[in-house]
Amino acid sequence: MAWSFTQDSPVYLQIAKRIITSVLSGEYEAGQQIPSVRQLALEAAVNPNTVQHAFSELENEGIIISKGTMGRYVTEDLNVIEKCRKKQAQLLVSGFLKQANLMALSKQDIFSILEEEMK
Repeated sequence: MAWSFTQDSPVYLQIAKRIITSVLSGEYEAGQQIPSVRQLALEAAVNPNTVQHAFSELENEGIIISKGTMGRYVTEDLNVIEKCRKKQAQLLVSGFLKQANLMALSKQDIFSILEEEMK
């Protein structure tokens, strides 16, 4: 998949979010090695330091772990992955509700829309 970046957040955060999405979607499975800093930097056409910054964020969150010279791997701790899934879902819902509020949608309008979309 081609990489494209927006101006609304730092590139390293967009890279981190994309890796999180890859983990949550199963593209990268628990315990699987992820591409190296250099591989991702080439693929995304960014400075390796930018990818390193993204990896540091993901390591701090526990999503990926470093195994020294063997590379970086998705955590095998399914609780960490599930906690991340919940956090991402909450961010998604929060953003949706903020936009719905700006559009002056009522709770009933929101529930109706959600119900219709879930069919």
